This record gives sequence, C-alpha cells and structure tokens, in this order.
Amino acid sequence: MEQNQTGLSAQGASGAPRGTLQRWLTGPRVDGLPQLAAQPAPALSFEFFPPRTEALEAQLWSCIRRLEPLAPRFVSVTYGAGGTTQARTHATVARIVRETRLTPAAHLTCVGAPRAEVDEVARAYWEAGVRHIVALRGDPPAGMAQYEAHPEGYAYAVDLVAGLRRIAPFEVSVAAYPEIHPTALSADHDLDNLKRKIDAGATRAITQYFFDSAIFLRFLDRALAAGITVPIVPGIMPVSNFTQMRKFSAMCGAGVPDWMGRLFEGLEEDAETRRMVAAVVAAEQVRLLQANGIDEFHFYTLNRPDLVYAIAHILGARPRRPD
Repeated sequence: MEQNQTGLSAQGASGAPRGTLQRWLTGPRVDGLPQLAAQPAPALSFEFFPPRTEALEAQLWSCIRRLEPLAPRFVSVTYGAGGTTQARTHATVARIVRETRLTPAAHLTCVGAPRAEVDEVARAYWEAGVRHIVALRGDPPAGMAQYEAHPEGYAYAVDLVAGLRRIAPFEVSVAAYPEIHPTALSADHDLDNLKRKIDAGATRAITQYFFDSAIFLRFLDRALAAGITVPIVPGIMPVSNFTQMRKFSAMCGAGVPDWMGRLFEGLEEDAETRRMVAAVVAAEQVRLLQANGIDEFHFYTLNRPDLVYAIAHILGARPRRPD
C-alpha cells in the first residue's frame, strides 16, 4: 500500500484501511484484568486420584507433599468407575488424615453397590475423621454402555446425598455441569437435578471443567434464578496434553474452543512449552473469573503438581509455614 512520509495510510478518511498509528489511537480500548497485587489469592482445592501401582503411589504422595504447603481449603480423592478403586481411595484418604494437615474429601458413588455397603463405607470415613464427601452418581463400569442403578442401591446422586445426611452431618459436595451432563435430557432438566441435590443436603457444587468462562458465568445466572444459593466452585483443568484432553472432553461433553487448539498447535513434541502455555491459559481463566467475583477454584491435578503449583503461585498463593 502507498504510504506518505508520516507512515500513515494515504487512504485514511474514505473508509479504506488506515495507517498503523491512526488505527492504534482510534481503536477501542479494552481494560486489562486487575493487577495481581490488587486482589487476594483465591481459595483453592485440589483433586487427586488414587494410585494403581507402587510407582504411582510415590507420584501421588510427591504431588500431595508439593501442594500441601499451599494450604488448600480441601483436597478430594476420586473413586473409579463401578467402585474399582474403593479400597485405594479409602487408604489414600485415611493416610491424608493421619499424615498431613490437609482436609480430605472422599469421592463416593452409587455404582455397583447396595445401600448397606455404601453406608458402611461412609461410616468408615466418618470414624476415620473424614467429614467431607463428594457424592456422585458415578460412571458406568468398563464395558457398560449406560448407567444402571444397583437394584438395592442408591439410584442417583440425590439419593446418595440424602443417605449421607442421615448417617452423619457430612459436608457434601456434588457435581455441576455448566455445559450440561452428556446424558441429561435438557439444560433445564440438568439444572433441576442440581437443585434437587442441593435441596437434599449438598452444601457445595463443583463443576466439570470448562474453558469458556462466559459459559460458566451464564450458568451461575441460571442457577441463581433456579433458587440455588450454595457455592458453585469452578473446576479448572490445566491442559498439558492437548490431544489427550480433546479426546476426553469429547466423551464428557466439555467444549474445546478453537483458540485453544491454535495455542497448542505444533507443540506435540515440546512438553516444556506446552506446560508454559497451559500455565498461562489456566491462570488467565482464573483471573478473568476473579474479575467477575469468583473467589474459589477447584483444580484437577492429574497427580502432576508442578503445573498446578506454578498456576497457584501466579494467582498469589504462597506456602504457609507450619504453626
């Protein structure tokens, strides 16, 4: 394009492209996110999964020890499909109670067990000092196409929540789905199910991970309109393996924006750069939600602590010295 000596386009006012400086000076201004020092570090919680081998157990406990000094509000330990990790989950949670200063939350599902057995597990948790349960319907065991309730069990999470409240005054967290559970009949049906779990005694909801913050904020609007007032904590998934995450997201109904694919493009063999990109994406997501008033976040760690630790540090979390 022909330009004059000032570097501005010779075609300015006619609607044709303008020169660089003119475009910069007359374009819209976008306010930045609040300075990091201008807002306190958010409350954090972390999710771990129980180990299947001795090597993975060492990795898990390395993760726990790395993140423990950040003093999370609680840490949750998952429960395999069909209760396949029940014993390992219980052992991990009991060890957290014995050997750390952390507050554990044990996952408990309805799948594949009668009520008496589930109740027994819950009582064992209470006796071990566990006061927080994450109550879930649970995924179908491997080989089953769809969920089927045990004929003598809790049919759904709402029933499990009510059962737990009869056993002991647990703090009970449940799952929420900003982008709708894959098996829900509709968005309204899904939200009604969340409301019933809250009405049954749940004290908090933790969401499936998401990457579009606007979706979560719209979900909060709908939840409040439905009469839900307990905290709905956003689940944050740091993405260090984009290919793997995209496949998993397709199964669980989490949307993956096009811009995320572009960020990770060409990094398949570059794990270090992927981790740096992942830290920036997750920290920016949290800071945007903080700017909209959200002050608590649940991180899915995948038992890999360094990325989560770096993100928490960016957000202002610092290790606390033991008393």
